[in-house]
Amino acid sequence: MERTWNNKAWFMVLPVLLLVAFSAIIPLMTVVNYSVQDTFGNNDFFWAGSEWFDEILHSDRFWEAMGRNLVFSAIILIIEIPLGIFIALNMPKKGWGVPVCLVLMALPLLIPWNVVGTIWQVFGRVDIGLLGYSLRALGFNYNYVNDPFDAWITVIVMDVWHWTSLVVLLCYAGLVSIPDAYYQAAKIDGASRWAIFRYIQLPKMNRVLLIAVLLRFMDSFMIYTEPFVVTGGGPGNTTTFLSIDLVKLAIGEFNLGEAAAMSIVYFLIIMLLSWVFYTVMTAYDAEQ
Repeated sequence: MERTWNNKAWFMVLPVLLLVAFSAIIPLMTVVNYSVQDTFGNNDFFWAGSEWFDEILHSDRFWEAMGRNLVFSAIILIIEIPLGIFIALNMPKKGWGVPVCLVLMALPLLIPWNVVGTIWQVFGRVDIGLLGYSLRALGFNYNYVNDPFDAWITVIVMDVWHWTSLVVLLCYAGLVSIPDAYYQAAKIDGASRWAIFRYIQLPKMNRVLLIAVLLRFMDSFMIYTEPFVVTGGGPGNTTTFLSIDLVKLAIGEFNLGEAAAMSIVYFLIIMLLSWVFYTVMTAYDAEQ
């Protein structure tokens, strides 16, 4: 029997697609326009061609910020993905503990980014902050304002506290979807705890882990608000990621052409790296 397709359902989502396309294309074209021109104010623009792109790609400032972004994203993925899997594996699957754990896991995700930054800014202060004051009292020379290592540790711990819950919830959703028959068969075969994780739970979590890795990579690579509120990109430029450097370039230095070119390069890098992540992980999933 030949299958027929009814495409009338597209009319239901067409208004949303048009609205999203309009709200995305207009700003993008504006950025593209600025990236090939220069301005000295008063809406006077001068054609610059690829000058800004060439300057960005040959700028040590850009590549240093890129390196900080890549290191930060790598650290975040190395910490949050295994930690999220571990917490999800140890969460209750039945009983009153399930809603309690789910609510506790969801709480950090409900806090706005700027509030998270403000919380950790105060929390880490050595004069009034609980964390900073306690570490100083214990003999640790902690000061995220002046010490680059302390600033990095503070930003990393803050992100782990804020976003590990997302990985936990995604992994937990994958775990609860596994039928009990799998566990019963493993119990009959005398499978170890590691064998159950390796051959039952991990394969069933592959798809949600793909989503978790992609989301956490994109979010961590585009991070702006939290480190900007806590450290302002300092001390020096040690926590100045690409997003912070982009804002400084556009607003602080009012270099709109270079900032527009940088934002396009930034966007293309995120797209490329996300595509690489997706291709590698889906290829791995297909081999299983």
